Amino acid sequence: MKDLGTVDLLVIGGGINGAGIARDAVGRGLSVVLCEKGDLAEGTSSRSGKLVHGGLRYLEYYEFRLVREALIEREVLLKAAPHIIWPMRFVLPHSPEQRPAWLVRLGLFLYDHLGGRQKLPGCRRIDLRREPEGAIIKDEFGLAFEYSDCWVDDSRLVVLNALDARERGATILTRTAATSARRVDGFWEVDLGEPQNSSGAAYRLRARAIVNAAGPWVEDVIGNVTRLNSRRRVRLVKGSHIVVPKFWQGPQAYLFQNHDKRVIFVNPYEDGLCLIGTTDVPYEGAAEDVAIDDGEVDYLLAAVNRYTTRTLTKGEICHAFSGVRPLYDDQAENPSAVTRDYVFDTDGGNDRPLLLSVFGGKITTFRKLAEHAMNELERTFPKARKPWTAIAPLPGGDIPDADFDSFAADLGLRHGWLPAPLARHYARLYGTRSDVVLRSARSMDDLGRHFGGLLYEREVQYLRDVEWAATAEDILQRRTKHGLYLDARGSAALEQWLQAA
Repeated sequence: MKDLGTVDLLVIGGGINGAGIARDAVGRGLSVVLCEKGDLAEGTSSRSGKLVHGGLRYLEYYEFRLVREALIEREVLLKAAPHIIWPMRFVLPHSPEQRPAWLVRLGLFLYDHLGGRQKLPGCRRIDLRREPEGAIIKDEFGLAFEYSDCWVDDSRLVVLNALDARERGATILTRTAATSARRVDGFWEVDLGEPQNSSGAAYRLRARAIVNAAGPWVEDVIGNVTRLNSRRRVRLVKGSHIVVPKFWQGPQAYLFQNHDKRVIFVNPYEDGLCLIGTTDVPYEGAAEDVAIDDGEVDYLLAAVNRYTTRTLTKGEICHAFSGVRPLYDDQAENPSAVTRDYVFDTDGGNDRPLLLSVFGGKITTFRKLAEHAMNELERTFPKARKPWTAIAPLPGGDIPDADFDSFAADLGLRHGWLPAPLARHYARLYGTRSDVVLRSARSMDDLGRHFGGLLYEREVQYLRDVEWAATAEDILQRRTKHGLYLDARGSAALEQWLQAA
């Protein structure tokens, strides 16, 4: 067993909350280890709706503090990572059966003004019978409202937080589960299992505090790793998405109100596709076994087909995924009404090393959640530095004036030998670190083996060496979205390359 010595903080969980807390803590001068039993973002954090948003519908549940915090964070994150986060306009056709127009207008007015909006344009009213956004909408829906939110590459957001944490001094251990933790002489003594698919040894360390950010497995860590109890409970709600070819012109997304008053997002996705979701289904199985079912597919298709002139069918679905949202159980009967806010549970303090467990949260507010977690740890670490992440770009996000289009154009000019789609791909995923990925490449031959689509050996090498990618799935589904375009033969070739490397 390898002894990692004594650290200030152990973070359990490599999703967005764990990675965000690790980054914040190490930047305040703490020594930090993060362990994740699988790959970074393998659970909930890579299976979201890919949005940084205030949560328009949360206003109906009077979650004003959460919406305000999320709207403020939307602007902060847009500046911190303009390569993986960008503005998107959403068209909401009005359906008086679900909500009166005055209520929608009021909600959008609050949405525009609660968070001190700076960069994003405000809402506007649209006549769908006259404007191009209405071309795919049935004639019975003549009125719509348009507002702003942001798109995010969710799994890359996690990886960039982990990458920044490591570059500031944190140790990031993927595929390494925490197996037991016990309080010994004022510290947590923690055993970590052998890394998966590795001949490496198990680890042991001592930590002054533990943050349990295990998401759907937060209760498992409390009960089976630390052997403690908590009065808090996590409520698992399944959310599923489908991907189909994009069927409208223009960059706008759509938000459709369903008969049950839930809303369905229909968003442009990658090149020529669209992402449709999400569902809200109570879930009681193992979080790692979550999968979309036929009822959810029918629900999503029906919600879209209610509004659009073009009828979508199951045969057009080219990809689907499901995730489990680990929400804080506030006893709400309707899964859609369960709070998306976060709650902390603490055990210890004074002479007993602290365990801080995170329940709930949403991807948009991860940075504020991390700040609030550090506030909870202040008694343990009174000399920690002040908050810093609000003005710090994420790796690759230090783009002048956050002007991604100008940056991407410049990258294409500097590497004129790159096909335009490939240059934009590197700009989108890696931002100002694109040159690190490309290294000394001067021609397409320098990029090495072509696995299909836009995936070349040079990028694979970078992801393996720098971003903890170990399997084809890590690369094709989380570090990138190449998996949408590679066939089985290309995926198998990539897996063989990784095993041989």
